[in-house]
Amino acid sequence: MFYTKEKRIRYLGFDDFWFKLVGILIISFATYFLFSNLSREYPFIERLISWVISLVFSTIDWLIIRAIMIFLRIKFPSLKDSALRISLLFIGIVFTVIVMDYIGMWILSPLTGDSYNFMMRSKALLSITLISTMTMAIYEAIYFYVRLKKSIREEEQSKQAIVQAQLDALRNQAQPHFFFNTLNTLRDIIDQNSKAEAKEFVDKLSEIYRFLLESGNANLITLRDELKFAKAYIHIQSERFGDNLKLDWRIPNNMLDKMIVPMSLQLLLENAIKHNIISKAKPLTINVFVEDDKLMVRNKIQPKSTKLPSTKVGLKNIQERYRLTSEESVKISNNENQFTVVLPLLNISE
Repeated sequence: MFYTKEKRIRYLGFDDFWFKLVGILIISFATYFLFSNLSREYPFIERLISWVISLVFSTIDWLIIRAIMIFLRIKFPSLKDSALRISLLFIGIVFTVIVMDYIGMWILSPLTGDSYNFMMRSKALLSITLISTMTMAIYEAIYFYVRLKKSIREEEQSKQAIVQAQLDALRNQAQPHFFFNTLNTLRDIIDQNSKAEAKEFVDKLSEIYRFLLESGNANLITLRDELKFAKAYIHIQSERFGDNLKLDWRIPNNMLDKMIVPMSLQLLLENAIKHNIISKAKPLTINVFVEDDKLMVRNKIQPKSTKLPSTKVGLKNIQERYRLTSEESVKISNNENQFTVVLPLLNISE
């Protein structure tokens, strides 16, 4: 009947110590005024004894009904059993009120000289039952509120777990995509350049993969870190294309601490290099700049006559990761002359 604070919170949804104490006092006064003959003058001591008796039986009623309620919550903890649990609790309240009233009258009959008459007591029993039911209804309302909050919290945690799993899958998808394309680049370098240059490319590539390992499982990184990664990638591509590949970086310093999806900028640069002609006759310039707190990546469209094999991962991967991470979306613009992708720059709070 008497539980620790932890068990009270567990079974009732809150620590009811003060609620129980104040509630018993209020009910004891209510029953005393309801069933005492206030039209007659009684000595103070008799009134005090009458209230004490009311207090004792109010306490016993409360604790017994409360114990029944806790037992039913342990027996039927699921929300789907609420109707059954509440019905049984109401039966328990009625039974407890009747039995305790009978015992009380039996104990007090030698003092009052009255015999127990159920019909005469029915009005009093109905009032006590209603008061007890209202009290337990407060318990149930709090219990439902706490369970609802817990259910919502668990649902949100479940959704977050699903989103995190999807983000992990997308991140793991992006890295093999990068590996696939860099192997194609290495093949071209081996065909066109010396072994020393191919070896230098592999060394630079290892530095990039070190960055991938250090970025770990982050869903967002700072623009500062993403720029380091993207510039390292452009550095090794410059060994292949020389001055034919040009980057115009216009990133204000006050934007460097904004957050961005990892590898998003690098994937856009990779796609631009992969799908456009880059030659002395047709050099490719990629503009990377900030406009309206968004990162813009723009290049002139110079489509290749023959296309390299594609995993079709890049843009879709970036869009999906932004969709799962924030309410901001990636915007893509193709006017047949210029191809532009807009990446939202997020605050840490977002």
